[in-house]
Amino acid sequence: MSARLLSIQTGRIAPLGPDRVPSGFVKHDIKGSVGVRPLGLDGDEQADLSVHGGPDKAVYGYAAAHYLVWRAELPAHSARLMPGAFGENLTIDGMDEDAICVGDIHAIGTARLQVCQPRQPCFKLGLYFNDARLPKALVRSGRAGWYYRVVEPGTIRPGDSVTLHDRPHPDFAFARLIRIVNFGGATEDELTRLAAMPGLAVKWRERAKAALNELRAG
Repeated sequence: MSARLLSIQTGRIAPLGPDRVPSGFVKHDIKGSVGVRPLGLDGDEQADLSVHGGPDKAVYGYAAAHYLVWRAELPAHSARLMPGAFGENLTIDGMDEDAICVGDIHAIGTARLQVCQPRQPCFKLGLYFNDARLPKALVRSGRAGWYYRVVEPGTIRPGDSVTLHDRPHPDFAFARLIRIVNFGGATEDELTRLAAMPGLAVKWRERAKAALNELRAG
Protein backbone atom coordinates (compact mmCIF):
# COMPACT_ATOMS: atom_id res chain seq x y z
CA MET A 1 0.00 0.00 0.00
CA SER A 2 1.49 3.32 -1.11
CA ALA A 3 -0.58 6.28 0.02
CA ARG A 4 -0.07 9.81 1.22
CA LEU A 5 -2.03 12.43 3.07
CA LEU A 6 -3.13 14.83 0.35
CA SER A 7 -4.81 17.39 2.62
CA ILE A 8 -6.05 18.04 6.16
CA GLN A 9 -9.33 19.80 6.97
CA THR A 10 -10.82 21.00 10.23
CA GLY A 11 -13.96 22.99 11.01
CA ARG A 12 -15.49 25.06 13.78
CA ILE A 13 -19.18 25.02 14.68
CA ALA A 14 -21.07 27.48 12.47
CA PRO A 15 -24.61 27.92 11.06
CA LEU A 16 -25.33 25.67 8.06
CA GLY A 17 -28.12 25.92 5.50
CA PRO A 18 -31.19 28.17 5.34
CA ASP A 19 -32.27 27.16 8.85
CA ARG A 20 -28.77 27.94 10.18
CA VAL A 21 -28.33 24.55 11.84
CA PRO A 22 -25.24 24.53 14.12
CA SER A 23 -22.67 22.24 12.53
CA GLY A 24 -18.96 21.61 12.17
CA PHE A 25 -19.51 20.06 8.73
CA VAL A 26 -17.81 22.80 6.72
CA LYS A 27 -14.06 22.17 6.80
CA HIS A 28 -11.16 24.43 5.95
CA ASP A 29 -7.79 23.41 4.53
CA ILE A 30 -4.86 23.31 6.94
CA LYS A 31 -1.40 23.80 5.46
CA GLY A 32 0.86 23.07 8.42
CA SER A 33 1.17 20.51 11.18
CA VAL A 34 -1.93 19.44 13.12
CA GLY A 35 -2.12 17.65 16.46
CA VAL A 36 -4.06 14.38 16.61
CA ARG A 37 -5.74 13.77 19.96
CA PRO A 38 -7.91 10.87 21.25
CA LEU A 39 -11.09 12.75 20.30
CA GLY A 40 -9.90 14.22 17.02
CA LEU A 41 -7.74 16.87 15.37
CA ASP A 42 -6.80 20.12 17.03
CA GLY A 43 -9.19 22.82 15.87
CA ASP A 44 -11.96 20.44 14.76
CA GLU A 45 -15.43 20.65 16.37
CA GLN A 46 -18.72 18.73 16.29
CA ALA A 47 -22.04 20.35 17.15
CA ASP A 48 -24.15 17.29 18.01
CA LEU A 49 -22.05 14.93 20.08
CA SER A 50 -24.86 12.37 20.31
CA VAL A 51 -24.21 11.35 16.69
CA HIS A 52 -20.84 12.88 15.84
CA GLY A 53 -17.41 12.68 17.39
CA GLY A 54 -16.24 10.41 20.20
CA PRO A 55 -13.35 7.90 20.27
CA ASP A 56 -14.72 5.76 17.43
CA LYS A 57 -15.40 8.78 15.19
CA ALA A 58 -12.36 10.81 16.07
CA VAL A 59 -11.00 11.37 12.56
CA TYR A 60 -12.80 10.99 9.22
CA GLY A 61 -10.80 9.77 6.23
CA TYR A 62 -11.78 9.89 2.57
CA ALA A 63 -10.26 8.65 -0.69
CA ALA A 64 -9.10 11.49 -2.94
CA ALA A 65 -9.81 9.42 -6.08
CA HIS A 66 -13.53 9.40 -5.33
CA TYR A 67 -13.81 13.08 -6.14
CA LEU A 68 -13.01 12.39 -9.81
CA VAL A 69 -15.90 9.93 -9.93
CA TRP A 70 -18.30 12.27 -8.14
CA ARG A 71 -17.50 15.14 -10.48
CA ALA A 72 -18.36 12.90 -13.44
CA GLU A 73 -21.57 11.67 -11.81
CA LEU A 74 -22.69 15.01 -10.36
CA PRO A 75 -21.52 17.70 -12.79
CA ALA A 76 -23.89 20.26 -11.27
CA HIS A 77 -21.87 20.08 -8.04
CA SER A 78 -18.42 19.79 -9.62
CA ALA A 79 -17.25 23.22 -8.43
CA ARG A 80 -17.68 22.12 -4.82
CA LEU A 81 -16.45 18.56 -5.18
CA MET A 82 -12.94 19.15 -3.91
CA PRO A 83 -11.06 17.69 -0.89
CA GLY A 84 -13.00 18.42 2.28
CA ALA A 85 -16.36 18.74 0.52
CA PHE A 86 -17.78 15.67 2.27
CA GLY A 87 -16.66 16.95 5.66
CA GLU A 88 -13.62 14.71 5.94
CA ASN A 89 -10.59 15.54 8.04
CA LEU A 90 -8.08 13.59 5.96
CA THR A 91 -8.15 13.32 2.18
CA ILE A 92 -5.88 10.43 1.24
CA ASP A 93 -4.35 9.69 -2.15
CA GLY A 94 -3.69 6.07 -3.07
CA MET A 95 -6.16 4.40 -0.70
CA ASP A 96 -9.85 3.55 -0.78
CA GLU A 97 -12.40 1.23 0.84
CA ASP A 98 -11.25 -1.74 -1.27
CA ALA A 99 -7.62 -1.31 -0.21
CA ILE A 100 -8.13 -1.32 3.55
CA CYS A 101 -9.42 -3.83 6.09
CA VAL A 102 -11.44 -3.51 9.28
CA GLY A 103 -9.07 -2.72 12.13
CA ASP A 104 -6.13 -1.59 9.99
CA ILE A 105 -3.75 0.68 11.87
CA HIS A 106 -2.23 3.41 9.72
CA ALA A 107 0.88 5.34 10.61
CA ILE A 108 0.61 9.00 9.59
CA GLY A 109 3.29 11.37 10.81
CA THR A 110 3.86 10.46 14.46
CA ALA A 111 0.24 9.33 14.97
CA ARG A 112 -1.31 5.87 14.73
CA LEU A 113 -4.94 5.66 13.59
CA GLN A 114 -7.21 2.59 13.40
CA VAL A 115 -9.91 2.08 10.77
CA CYS A 116 -12.96 1.26 12.88
CA GLN A 117 -16.25 2.05 11.10
CA PRO A 118 -17.86 3.35 7.91
CA ARG A 119 -19.38 6.77 7.65
CA GLN A 120 -23.16 7.10 7.45
CA PRO A 121 -23.85 10.68 6.34
CA CYS A 122 -26.64 12.78 7.83
CA PHE A 123 -28.85 15.50 6.38
CA LYS A 124 -26.13 18.12 6.82
CA LEU A 125 -24.37 16.81 3.72
CA GLY A 126 -27.53 17.69 1.79
CA LEU A 127 -27.62 21.14 3.38
CA TYR A 128 -24.05 21.88 2.35
CA PHE A 129 -24.72 21.01 -1.30
CA ASN A 130 -28.37 22.15 -1.24
CA ASP A 131 -29.26 18.67 -2.51
CA ALA A 132 -31.19 16.32 -0.22
CA ARG A 133 -30.36 13.32 -2.44
CA LEU A 134 -26.68 13.26 -1.57
CA PRO A 135 -26.69 11.43 1.81
CA LYS A 136 -28.44 8.40 0.30
CA ALA A 137 -26.31 8.61 -2.86
CA LEU A 138 -23.14 8.51 -0.77
CA VAL A 139 -24.35 5.42 1.10
CA ARG A 140 -25.47 3.57 -2.06
CA SER A 141 -22.16 4.29 -3.79
CA GLY A 142 -20.04 2.57 -1.13
CA ARG A 143 -17.73 5.60 -1.36
CA ALA A 144 -18.58 7.16 2.01
CA GLY A 145 -15.14 6.87 3.60
CA TRP A 146 -14.10 5.60 7.00
CA TYR A 147 -13.68 6.73 10.58
CA TYR A 148 -10.49 6.31 12.55
CA ARG A 149 -9.99 5.90 16.27
CA VAL A 150 -6.72 7.30 17.60
CA VAL A 151 -4.39 4.57 18.84
CA GLU A 152 -1.42 6.86 19.41
CA PRO A 153 -1.75 10.67 19.45
CA GLY A 154 0.80 12.61 17.45
CA THR A 155 1.29 15.22 14.77
CA ILE A 156 0.46 15.02 11.07
CA ARG A 157 0.90 17.33 8.10
CA PRO A 158 -0.10 17.31 4.40
CA GLY A 159 2.26 15.20 2.34
CA ASP A 160 2.87 12.62 5.08
CA SER A 161 3.00 8.99 3.99
CA VAL A 162 0.11 6.79 5.08
CA THR A 163 1.60 3.38 5.82
CA LEU A 164 0.12 0.16 7.09
CA HIS A 165 1.39 -0.37 10.64
CA ASP A 166 -0.75 -3.43 11.49
CA ARG A 167 -3.53 -5.47 9.83
CA PRO A 168 -5.26 -7.70 12.40
CA HIS A 169 -8.08 -8.82 10.05
CA PRO A 170 -6.54 -9.23 6.58
CA ASP A 171 -9.45 -11.29 5.26
CA PHE A 172 -12.16 -8.78 6.20
CA ALA A 173 -12.01 -5.98 3.65
CA PHE A 174 -13.58 -2.70 4.65
CA ALA A 175 -15.72 -2.74 1.50
CA ARG A 176 -17.20 -6.02 2.77
CA LEU A 177 -18.20 -4.33 6.03
CA ILE A 178 -19.79 -1.47 4.09
CA ARG A 179 -21.93 -3.90 2.09
CA ILE A 180 -23.13 -5.57 5.30
CA VAL A 181 -23.87 -2.27 7.06
CA ASN A 182 -25.66 -0.70 4.11
CA PHE A 183 -27.40 -3.65 2.51
CA GLY A 184 -27.58 -6.44 5.11
CA GLY A 185 -27.37 -10.12 4.21
CA ALA A 186 -24.58 -10.99 6.63
CA THR A 187 -23.99 -14.66 7.34
CA GLU A 188 -23.89 -16.12 10.84
CA ASP A 189 -20.13 -16.47 10.53
CA GLU A 190 -19.70 -12.83 9.51
CA LEU A 191 -21.87 -11.59 12.37
CA THR A 192 -20.02 -13.82 14.85
CA ARG A 193 -16.71 -12.38 13.73
CA LEU A 194 -17.89 -8.77 13.73
CA ALA A 195 -19.41 -9.08 17.20
CA ALA A 196 -16.01 -10.11 18.59
CA MET A 197 -13.77 -7.93 16.41
CA PRO A 198 -11.85 -5.49 18.67
CA GLY A 199 -10.84 -3.27 15.74
CA LEU A 200 -14.48 -2.53 14.94
CA ALA A 201 -16.29 0.36 16.63
CA VAL A 202 -18.21 -0.56 19.79
CA LYS A 203 -21.55 0.46 18.25
CA TRP A 204 -21.14 -1.88 15.31
CA ARG A 205 -19.97 -4.78 17.48
CA GLU A 206 -23.14 -4.36 19.54
CA ARG A 207 -25.31 -4.23 16.42
CA ALA A 208 -23.64 -7.35 15.05
CA LYS A 209 -24.27 -9.14 18.33
CA ALA A 210 -27.95 -8.13 18.31
CA ALA A 211 -28.34 -9.26 14.69
CA LEU A 212 -26.61 -12.55 15.50
CA ASN A 213 -29.00 -13.20 18.40
CA GLU A 214 -31.98 -12.49 16.14
CA LEU A 215 -30.64 -14.80 13.45
CA ARG A 216 -30.09 -17.64 15.93
CA ALA A 217 -33.56 -17.12 17.40
CA GLY A 218 -35.01 -17.74 13.96
